[in-house]
Amino acid sequence: MAALAAAAGGLLRLRAAGAEGQWRRLRGAGLLRVLVQPDSATGFAAQRRHVAHFTFQPDPEPQEYGQTQKMNLFQAVTSALDNSLAKDPTAVIFGEDVAFGGVFRCTVGLRDKYGKDRVFNTPLCEQGIVGFGIGIAVTGATAIAEIQFADYIFPAFDQIVNEAAKYRYRSGDLFNCGSLTIRAPWGCVGHGALYHSQSPEAFFAHCPGIKVVVPRSPFQAKGLLLSCIEDKNPCIFFEPKVLYRAAVEQVPVESYNIPLSQAEVIQEGSDVTLVAWGTQVHVIREVASMAQEKLGVSCEVIDLRTILPWDVDTVCKSVIKTGRLLISHEAPLTGGFASEISSTVQEECFLNLEAPISRVCGYDTPFPHIFEPFYIPDKWKCYDALRKMINY
Repeated sequence: MAALAAAAGGLLRLRAAGAEGQWRRLRGAGLLRVLVQPDSATGFAAQRRHVAHFTFQPDPEPQEYGQTQKMNLFQAVTSALDNSLAKDPTAVIFGEDVAFGGVFRCTVGLRDKYGKDRVFNTPLCEQGIVGFGIGIAVTGATAIAEIQFADYIFPAFDQIVNEAAKYRYRSGDLFNCGSLTIRAPWGCVGHGALYHSQSPEAFFAHCPGIKVVVPRSPFQAKGLLLSCIEDKNPCIFFEPKVLYRAAVEQVPVESYNIPLSQAEVIQEGSDVTLVAWGTQVHVIREVASMAQEKLGVSCEVIDLRTILPWDVDTVCKSVIKTGRLLISHEAPLTGGFASEISSTVQEECFLNLEAPISRVCGYDTPFPHIFEPFYIPDKWKCYDALRKMINY
């Protein structure tokens, strides 16, 4: 009812403000009938949209890191940044609107707590944000840059690939910018369309000298982000934005680290290996449950977590056991990181494979808006590919 009241109140304020033309268009378009529909019990009911293509599955509450608190993913990111600023007096956070909390609220309260010299806004210039971060990191300080959406990281591509990734190498290790971390909201969100839904991890996986990380949950996000910030190499940390509020679980209040470049086997199995990262992990977890229930097939589920450098050993060890591999990601099929995994596993585990490796990914098109439900590699596409592997 609160959401309904807010929506109705907004429309009433629109009319009271004199925006009669907009009011008529909304009423004529039937928006009021969409927002409010009669209900036999209460008289009114809010219309709900079910847009998520996954069900978030929280991990068990961690016991080894002390007191925990219920957090969603953006709060876990905030907590990690808070811990870093408190621990490291050289750490600074900068990007578009971060002083105000950021568009996804990941830096809320940090400027008030640590001051405008440590948490500050930048111009709308991604190349400048990363170039500035490289300069800060070279001086020895800890630079935490935010790119407002991963889709807009491409103006900074030259700074990341030709400067940050190569700084140590080209100076013979006299200088480095290893204390640079670049955060960016990533992946589909249900309504982001072509400029707010992209998954560009494969572009950076082709670049030696940086690390690329994608978490699946609040607990993972905090531990992996702290590891990125403390790592002695430039890191790109992609945050699945659809999980910012949808993912909620118990997260330790104090700082802790999750090792980079170590995949996690989150469900053991014997028949098929399923590999994903970020939001897609929750999709393949559902697929594993469906396969067990409908086909009697036992799936081993692996969260890759670090894209570069990735954990070859864990994946290959699993495929040697199961003989089958399915990899799924939201990014387009051609040149996606699933291709690299598939190629490596084919080279290392060829004699163990019982069926061709399957890649279930986005299509080779720009990310669509209204056709997003058809574009994303949902559980039904993954399940169909798994069934074909089993019957091969």
